[in-house]
Amino acid sequence: MTGPAPLDLASIRRAPKALLHDHLDGGLRPATVLELAADSGYDELPASDAESLGAWFRDAADSGSLERYLETFAHTVAVMQTPEGLRRVARECAIDLAADGVVYAEVRFAPEQHLEEGLTLDEVVEHTIEGFREGEAIAAEQGNIIRVTCLLTAMRHAARSREIAELTVRFRDRGVAGFDIAGAEAGFPPTRHLDAFEYLRVNHAHFTIHAGEAFGLPSIHEALAFCGCDRLGHGVRITDDISVPGGIEDAELGLVANYVRDMRVPLELCPSSNVQTGAVPSLDKHPFDLLARLRFRVTVNTDNRLMSDTTMSEEMLKLVDTFGYGWSDLERFTINAMKSAFIPFPDRLKIIDEVIKPGYAVLLG
Repeated sequence: MTGPAPLDLASIRRAPKALLHDHLDGGLRPATVLELAADSGYDELPASDAESLGAWFRDAADSGSLERYLETFAHTVAVMQTPEGLRRVARECAIDLAADGVVYAEVRFAPEQHLEEGLTLDEVVEHTIEGFREGEAIAAEQGNIIRVTCLLTAMRHAARSREIAELTVRFRDRGVAGFDIAGAEAGFPPTRHLDAFEYLRVNHAHFTIHAGEAFGLPSIHEALAFCGCDRLGHGVRITDDISVPGGIEDAELGLVANYVRDMRVPLELCPSSNVQTGAVPSLDKHPFDLLARLRFRVTVNTDNRLMSDTTMSEEMLKLVDTFGYGWSDLERFTINAMKSAFIPFPDRLKIIDEVIKPGYAVLLG
């Protein structure tokens, strides 16, 4: 009987991981941004070599402001306007995630932001899904098995959410697993999009909502009580409804926090990103550990791998280094995510039983 594997980056990369919150336009390779910009004639990039460009994205995103953070996406979206650009970015996304040990991923993007070169919404989704399938096949050839599904995002400051909800339902059997709304929270509450959420509910479609990131408890309350979301994108501000006067055993939960925990509403927590956008002051102050110890359904996510200069393995390692987690903790967070995926129950169970648990059994020794 061998002992557990060391909890270092190399070993964590071997661990099977499930990712629920990853933005396609936030995960490009810097070299790809440069090449696609050259191909399309886009000349507004802030740097001309891959290393400098990657550093610029990271530094620009490190502002402590969600609005400033979101401005960096103008450059990535600009180079994702053609069939070739969309397919390449999606293909490389699947390959990169698989190489990092991700076995299941839900990758989200906003089709409405990719229409500048004349593509229709349906064509944008078709080319992107085609790229994911190509990436899955290349990853399999490299010995890395991954299943990538797509979430379609509507921008909360725009007025196309019903259209994107219909697109989600139209592609539900062709690689789209669910719906999301994203963008600046303050001033753009989720209730502006009730028509879209009603349509999704009537059609038994899954959806998550960015809530409780830059804006507090009212954002989470609206997402749950009025919109009826299945998961909370980020949701870190749920701690506004939790007080811990003494130890963890003295924690007092308000009505919203109790509901989220009782109903096992998944929290799509993104540690590095939450620090960058100012949602939390530092990693050691991140409520991830508090929520994990209170047995909320916490999941680990990357959000934007380019802007946060991160991977799933690096996010897990940061949590290990900050909170002292072991392999069994990482397994629990992974199973939390897989239980919460927007694919059929038998599919979730198959990945948990045949991939995740056996993978962690080897690492646990």
